[in-house]
Amino acid sequence: MVRVIIDLVRLIMPLTRQKHMKLTSVKCFVDKNTLKQINYLYRLGKVDIIFRKLGVSRKLFEDKIYPNLILKRKDEASHEFVMEVNEIILKKVKKQAFEDFAAIAYSRIAKLIAPNIYGLEYVKRAVLMQLFSRETVHILLLGDPGTGKTDILKSVEKLFPVSSFGLGSGTSKAGLGVMVKGDTIVEGLLPKANNGICCIDELNLMKKTEYAYLYSAMEKGYIAYDKASKHIKLDAKVRIIATANPKGDKFVGRTVEVLKQQLPFEQALISRFHLIFLIRKPGVNGFLNIAKKIVRGKEEEHSQGDVAFIHDYIKNAEQEEVDFPLELEQKVLDYVENLKKNEDKFLFDLTPRLVVGIIRLCKARARLELRKQVNESDLTEVQTVVDASLFLKK
Repeated sequence: MVRVIIDLVRLIMPLTRQKHMKLTSVKCFVDKNTLKQINYLYRLGKVDIIFRKLGVSRKLFEDKIYPNLILKRKDEASHEFVMEVNEIILKKVKKQAFEDFAAIAYSRIAKLIAPNIYGLEYVKRAVLMQLFSRETVHILLLGDPGTGKTDILKSVEKLFPVSSFGLGSGTSKAGLGVMVKGDTIVEGLLPKANNGICCIDELNLMKKTEYAYLYSAMEKGYIAYDKASKHIKLDAKVRIIATANPKGDKFVGRTVEVLKQQLPFEQALISRFHLIFLIRKPGVNGFLNIAKKIVRGKEEEHSQGDVAFIHDYIKNAEQEEVDFPLELEQKVLDYVENLKKNEDKFLFDLTPRLVVGIIRLCKARARLELRKQVNESDLTEVQTVVDASLFLKK
């Protein structure tokens, strides 16, 4: 009886200014009926309203503050209601945060890709677009050791929601594909990254037995195991980013003819990548810039809040269906025609896969900013990155 009287008093008593402010903060996130229920539970003291943040750092963007209900009395029905309301609020807060972030997403996420590595601007831009390509885009970073290639891969592994990282020579007995021991199936790097990005370091050390797995994943989106009466098929719908050193470990010479002799792979594998970057050790000026970065600043680390937000942002962006407008098709054809005329200047043969990659990267560039259509600036950006991957610096 005493409890009933206390509850009645609480229901008719006016809210303090602070409590009224808290209740008002919830108003824009829920419908009228839900707000009435919150008001009822709040006045009875069954729930309280606190304020939370998404938890991102200032270098990513201005954090969002939002109301959150907490249960003060044990009540199963109220508990479920509170959970549902908090989920609705958080979903709307993130949606608004994504829309606000879209305008600066390109520059802010780019800074999170190998932040401690000086240079490699075009590589980082290509990788950034790969993060937002729902369709297959494979990238190969081919070059001298100690140039930051591995750091690029580690950033991709950290920033993409579903990823795997390992050596081409294999970091486990499962390698790139799969290992079967009795009834136990151990997935390798490729199936582990299904619907994500597989980061393979030192692909030039890959065992011959792994080539079939790699080709199958890159072309078909699955790998198959057929040995000792075991017939297994695992999905491996992956985007691949890989590094490799040249024959002899370090590139020598500058001409196309000399460099081609040092490529560690046959054309059959090279042709399966949409973008291939040749990365050389920096000259004196580049080395000095690296030294300045080391002397002037400490190593940057990704905050957990920033990584979690980028994961959510990528998942949200993947829902965007992006259209490639007809008016840009001729520009693509003119561009690739010009590339074909310069093919003798490139380390790698041009294939239709490059054209496919251009279209997919353009869509990824638009998706990165949550746009539903590719524009001319997207195409220009992709062309700049493709040029950087094809034309050798003298």
